[in-house]
Amino acid sequence: MAIKDWPEGERPRERLLASGARALSDAELLAVFLRTGTPGRSAIDLGRDALARFGGLNGLFAADASALAEVGGFGPAKYTQLQAVLELARRALQEDVKRDTLLSSPGKVRDYLRLTLAHLEHEVFVALYLDAQNRLVATDELFRGTLTQTSVYPREVVKRALKHNAASVIFAHNHPSGVAEPSRADELLTSNLKQALSLVDVKVLDHLIVAGSATVSFAERGLL
Repeated sequence: MAIKDWPEGERPRERLLASGARALSDAELLAVFLRTGTPGRSAIDLGRDALARFGGLNGLFAADASALAEVGGFGPAKYTQLQAVLELARRALQEDVKRDTLLSSPGKVRDYLRLTLAHLEHEVFVALYLDAQNRLVATDELFRGTLTQTSVYPREVVKRALKHNAASVIFAHNHPSGVAEPSRADELLTSNLKQALSLVDVKVLDHLIVAGSATVSFAERGLL
């Protein structure tokens, strides 16, 4: 049965208007995005199919146009719309992060980093530079590596910190493997960067590892 033939109180769009987006499941939100289904399949069915195929929202967001086209209802137009929605979400979170002091809104920082890094198939190392009031000055992608290893040079990190006149920095990188636990190499790298930056009075506030929907904080683990 098509969604338009459902009782009004059960239709995703009407439920969103009545109760807000948080009241809807992932599949229902995708149904609102898709708007229509295909013969014999409602928009919610298509949403469920996509979530099952890609293992959830993170996998769906990371899918390229050709992979997404294999799911009914997700043609090139929907792919471009989905990418536009994701980029708007990233920019909105970035605005929030820039406006607030980062230490007062750690949840937004984690959300921004997850949305930026979680879907990548290669490892990326980024630095968030902060001023003396813990406000974001700049975000740099410092290095981009292979699936399992990234080369990070402390000297280059120090140069960037001085360029931005940063008082402190938060590092972040992703684990494409899906395992957020820090490796011994991650711990040694963080220690080396902290030592190098201390020579120019720049404090390392945290190092976050992003893997799918999970994040691990070195500061919370006592690893700084």
